[in-house]
Amino acid sequence: MTSGIQSIVPTIAHGTVPGLHLSTDDNLPGTDVLVVPVVAGTSGPELPVAHRLGEAAQVELWKSAVETGVAGTAGETGLLPVPAGVAASRVLTVGLGPADSAGAPDAETVRRAAGAASRALEDLAGEVTTDGLTAVSLLGDLTDVAGCTAAAVEGHALGGYRYSGRRHPTGAGHLRAVTVIAPDNPEAPEVFAHACTVVEAVTCARDLVNAPASELTPETYALIIADLGGRSGVETEILDEDELAGQGFGGLLAVGRGSARPPRLVRMRYRPEASHRPHVALVGKGVTFDTGGISLKKAPGMDTMISDMGGSAAMVATVLAAAELELPVAVTATIPLVENMPDGDALRPGDIVQHYGGSTSEILNTDAEGRLILADALARAAEDAPDLLVEAATLTGAQVSTLGDRITAVMGTPSLRDRIVAHGRQTGEDAWPMPLPAEIARDIRSDVADVRNTGTTRWGGMAAAGQYLAHVIPEGLDWVHLDIAGPAYNTGNARGYTPKRGTGAPVRTLIAFLEDVAASD
Repeated sequence: MTSGIQSIVPTIAHGTVPGLHLSTDDNLPGTDVLVVPVVAGTSGPELPVAHRLGEAAQVELWKSAVETGVAGTAGETGLLPVPAGVAASRVLTVGLGPADSAGAPDAETVRRAAGAASRALEDLAGEVTTDGLTAVSLLGDLTDVAGCTAAAVEGHALGGYRYSGRRHPTGAGHLRAVTVIAPDNPEAPEVFAHACTVVEAVTCARDLVNAPASELTPETYALIIADLGGRSGVETEILDEDELAGQGFGGLLAVGRGSARPPRLVRMRYRPEASHRPHVALVGKGVTFDTGGISLKKAPGMDTMISDMGGSAAMVATVLAAAELELPVAVTATIPLVENMPDGDALRPGDIVQHYGGSTSEILNTDAEGRLILADALARAAEDAPDLLVEAATLTGAQVSTLGDRITAVMGTPSLRDRIVAHGRQTGEDAWPMPLPAEIARDIRSDVADVRNTGTTRWGGMAAAGQYLAHVIPEGLDWVHLDIAGPAYNTGNARGYTPKRGTGAPVRTLIAFLEDVAASD
């Protein structure tokens, strides 16, 4: 067992977010750009910020909005002249869409609008070569509901996230800081601090997913996790290839034996001070590089995964957030890390693998490797006898084919599945409950092992993966599997607060879930 850091911690490129500030002062601070929300009213644009700008400035802005065609369409941004008495160089409007029956936007609408505003601000800053642009946003002051303030902070930060890897700076300006204006109430500082912690967790996951495989091998990834854990007071244990062999982690070893970079298993433990707390086990797939594989059966095509790190990155970030927020719930994360590479000793179709805990798998498709390492990790996580077990993985192309690239598929114990789905929808990380049909379980039975690692037909691939994982879950343990193959990585254009590349999904869902578990104890 390796505890802590035993060598120099590798470094990876990190994304950046604008500095975040909160103000509840009645007087708006001076700034380069003032961000003003616009609602799409039934008879034209509406600016719900008169209490901050004053009637004269609001009327002047409204006239400018009408003259320039600003409609308040959700996510729409535009620049308006600065009205007299407003201490800003420019005014950026951002649309909230039509008002609901209560007259106030929900948190996700605010979060997306704030993200769109930050992306527009970043583009605006890129037109100048200064030391950076500052902005003051009125999006957190739409109502006295704390959710809007938190959503504005999260949206501005996550929408302003920029990952440039190892690219040299261009010298263009950037969005340096955003001050979110919020109602003056005693909860505002706590709400702001919580939102900042959530932002840090999501950006941590994004950075890990975005890192190139040359920088994030199983060994270096494990060391980085240990370093991150040490900074947050999280105990970390790393098992190397010899310890994995000694303890019987056959799935990890089988997938990793074709690579010159051997696998690792990382265990993260966060324990609050109280002796008896609910215990949640987290498991996340970490394939740092995947060359694909060979199938025993003919397949119509092979899906190429841009990143196979979303599950592991989300679980690492969630444990760190639990520690930073000092949640009264015990959390243990089991993170299997491996490279799936071909060589003369690589895993072959027809092989039989024995997993941690004793179950066996017949290999039909060496590109269905993620479930092999998860079988090891789930069996080890279940050995701790947790109250609940949650696992996430970029597991199947079938998830993307079924639900698209924005909706997480959730399978497992129905009550826990529906609970996770509810938190996903509430946080803006949409999720959908999926079944685990019994006939799919029969389809993955093997004549020579406990299960096959894929089904015998091309249909039901997402459910087949879920049933494969289910076979190592002990009777009576509430568990859930999140297939995040699509939502974890955005191959399209940035939208709202979602950037290109790693998205950080489903970190916010998992944090909300842990807070719910803590509150329910």
